[in-house]
Amino acid sequence: MKNPSKKTFIRYMIRWALRVLTFFAVLYFYLYDREIISSFVEFRLFGPLTPLHLLWGILMFGMITHLLMPHWETMGMRKGQKETYIPPEGSYDRLELLEYVQQMNLRAWRVLLVWLLLNSVFGLLYLFDVIGDAELILLSIFYYLCDLTCILMFCPFQTFIMKNRCCVNCRIFDWGHFMMYTPLLFIRSFFTWSLFFTACIVLIHWEVGYAKHPERYWFGSNAAIRCSNCPDKLCRIKKPLREVYDKKKTVSSKNR
Repeated sequence: MKNPSKKTFIRYMIRWALRVLTFFAVLYFYLYDREIISSFVEFRLFGPLTPLHLLWGILMFGMITHLLMPHWETMGMRKGQKETYIPPEGSYDRLELLEYVQQMNLRAWRVLLVWLLLNSVFGLLYLFDVIGDAELILLSIFYYLCDLTCILMFCPFQTFIMKNRCCVNCRIFDWGHFMMYTPLLFIRSFFTWSLFFTACIVLIHWEVGYAKHPERYWFGSNAAIRCSNCPDKLCRIKKPLREVYDKKKTVSSKNR
């Protein structure tokens, strides 16, 4: 298999399948032995090794790779690096870049507002004892699955708010861990807070890079993230689905 983009796609599909299995495993224990899920709160880093140590290590390793930016990660994540930046032929319009940044920042704030409002509902339900630790942990694992589903298949934030052309060009590509672990903020334990606050560091790392070098995050000023140069091609499923959605939307608007 010589096609590197195909390798990347297969690797991401395998990761998605493993997240599906992880979610259904946690869902199984939630339905039939909820105390195991609640034991996440009692997790201790130093102590007898348990499956929780493996889960925590996998989740933490995922965030560490986003901070270190290894070469095998996708361009969507690594586009902010100096090594991956490819200036376009000729010059680009700085004013157009500024307008793009302002537009994307505004849309990113909308996503953040929607996300915080949504999860504040679960936070209030937790504070009023309508739901407990197990429900918030299950919700977080569900978000963990949704993260790759958004990249590979369908992303409501891309479709309805950000309206970016693909994940490689996404302004909030590396917000995933922060969004995954938002429900864990409400649970006071090492397992939950270590994941959530590390996710905050990943988010800050991304935002600092975006603020310092916005030209690396726009296809008009970075040739590396143009479709013709994309090394990832993770839109193999999403693009056809998006085209079907756009056609239905066009037909619906014409029939009004």
